[in-house]
Amino acid sequence: MSESSGETVAAAAVAEVAEAAVEVAAGGWRRATGIAGVAIGVVAAGAAAGVAIERLTVGRGMRRRARLALDSTGPYGALRGIPGQVYADDGTELYYEIDDVEPEDGTAPRRRRLFGRKAPVPVTVVFCHGYCLSQDSWHFQRAALRGVVRSVYWDQRSHGRSGRGVSQVRDGEPVSIEDLGRDLKAVIDATVPEGPIVLVGHSMGGMTVMALADEFPELIRERVVGVALVGTSSGRLGEVNFGLPVAGVNAVRRILPGVLKALGQRAELVERGRRATADLFAGIIKRYSFAARDVDPAVARFAERMIECTPIDVVAEYYPAFDDHDKTAALVRFQDIPVLVLAGVRDLVTPSEHSEAIAGELPDAELVLVPDAGHLVMLEHPEVVTDRLADLLVRVGAVPSGATVGGYGSTSSPAGPGQPG
Repeated sequence: MSESSGETVAAAAVAEVAEAAVEVAAGGWRRATGIAGVAIGVVAAGAAAGVAIERLTVGRGMRRRARLALDSTGPYGALRGIPGQVYADDGTELYYEIDDVEPEDGTAPRRRRLFGRKAPVPVTVVFCHGYCLSQDSWHFQRAALRGVVRSVYWDQRSHGRSGRGVSQVRDGEPVSIEDLGRDLKAVIDATVPEGPIVLVGHSMGGMTVMALADEFPELIRERVVGVALVGTSSGRLGEVNFGLPVAGVNAVRRILPGVLKALGQRAELVERGRRATADLFAGIIKRYSFAARDVDPAVARFAERMIECTPIDVVAEYYPAFDDHDKTAALVRFQDIPVLVLAGVRDLVTPSEHSEAIAGELPDAELVLVPDAGHLVMLEHPEVVTDRLADLLVRVGAVPSGATVGGYGSTSSPAGPGQPG
């Protein structure tokens, strides 16, 4: 498809979403739900340009059978740790899992005493996932670091196994990035009450880490020894064009908040519409998640499952928070600690320029730009993300320099990397 024809189709797709918004406002849900599956999150309607043509060549039944096969055999997201729950300020139940480090013989580790005092508490790495994902999005890094370093994985409010946001359901309040920072503080208080911490955040998870630093600078100063910010932004997300032509992105920005709000009020009906448009939905997810053409289909399906498990009303209540997000001033809290800033060069959701801007505020940070990588860089190129993260952990003393992380595979091969263990 040529660039000009792609823009034409994209413009048509935007027009369809605009028409759907009118239908929604008028109560025409039967027609609107057919479009609803497309208008979710930051996935802009113009992505339909190449997806529809690509999928005309493969039968719908065959695609459905392929999805079912991948769901039943894919190993991704199967790693589990010690579960726990903690409650946020507003009563939202936040689910977490801990991967503890244990000796190979399974016996409980003994604390060595130095001059009558306990040995230092080991470093704990806390992983924060992104929008419409879950803690399982760190599957490859979790598989590699299992048994090497104590780690905490948690689900953001209304995502994964965490409960629906109480303030959102009870009071109708939109989610703010500040809420997420306080949620992270609650998780840290429950899972890492003492000892040094490394914070790792992808996309919205990186914004959560920045919000934590903004509100709890003493925690960063006293206990955080390293930070990794992956595919994230400190602000100005309202300027992202998602790879659309100017006319298309302006139309999407104008109508999408209203469309999402309206759709969120009819979540049950909309979910049926999303299922009806599953093929188009899958193609859009792939376009905005990955850049490489040879991503393992099981990994692509894994990402699709995580995203499609996020209800439309959750998508709607989160979306405004990104335009309001501005934590550039909070980056100063990280100036005196090792920081890794990593992004995919072809990320359409949080473009790599945003990571470069973060690194510009933190001149001592390590900046890694991964070629041929999209937004879900930790799934698309796990070997790069894990290598750089392991190097950060060595630098801050979280793991010894001679430690060997486990295999994390390659998503360009269907060989089943990261098997549970």
